[in-house]
Amino acid sequence: MANLKEIKNRITSIGSTMQITSAMKMVSAAKLNRAQDAITKMRPYAEKLQDILGNLSATLDLSENAYAEEREMKNVLIVAVTSNRGLCGAFNNNIIKKVNALLAGEFAACNTKVLAVGKKVNDAFKRSEMNYRPEGVGEADEMFNDLTFERSSDLAQFLMDRFMDGEFDKIVVVYNKFVNAAMQTVENEQFLPIIPTVQEDDAASTEYMFEPSKAGIVESLIPKSLKIQLFKALLDSNASEHGARMTAMHKATDNASELKKDLTLSYNKARQAAITNEILEIVGGAEALNG
Repeated sequence: MANLKEIKNRITSIGSTMQITSAMKMVSAAKLNRAQDAITKMRPYAEKLQDILGNLSATLDLSENAYAEEREMKNVLIVAVTSNRGLCGAFNNNIIKKVNALLAGEFAACNTKVLAVGKKVNDAFKRSEMNYRPEGVGEADEMFNDLTFERSSDLAQFLMDRFMDGEFDKIVVVYNKFVNAAMQTVENEQFLPIIPTVQEDDAASTEYMFEPSKAGIVESLIPKSLKIQLFKALLDSNASEHGARMTAMHKATDNASELKKDLTLSYNKARQAAITNEILEIVGGAEALNG
């Protein structure tokens, strides 16, 4: 059994760790509240915009639209979204595993590049020949240092321009979708080319009046929809990060509490054993003197 000093030092160390993890949990909870509010407000707008675009595109031929052009899949870009910091469980590793699975599976025969949004995924692919970091994108950790629609819109426009230039034939976004504080799901969404909505015959359709024309409105909605789609993915990832970190710190605090209880029990047993030995030595010494 470890001596009393070693056990006491471990109890003190774990107590300090508990204070840190508990504080991190509270900070993440506060950030999660703001991030969750942002994504819950964005989702209805993004979904409604997607519904309107889907309803319009279902009656139009989008094959001639530049953003819907289907090409032979030779050059692929994976936009991988992680956080800038760790201590959030498997949040970042799940994205990196998904990207590696795509590289080894679906896109194995393609010339595939990875655009890192977030420091953790950038570190994972920094020395890889697949790392894609052209001028004009900025550092990987800049996006989440100040997440705004303007920054997201600039990145979306960059991706749209690269697709239009023919540099990439397909662009996908891999991110964590926020479900709740304890659950996030890894999503692999096709960003470009856009997938036309096929409306079922028995599906209810909404009648709209158009000015200037249906085709003109669809042409203007597509770029806006793409920018909203990317921003929603970034907001989802941001909320998921804080939820994952809050959950991880909550578990760490609980584990530290349990370990502290066990060590305190061990300390008390060791202390009791030491006191008992001292009493026995005193009694033995006294009897030896009397004898």
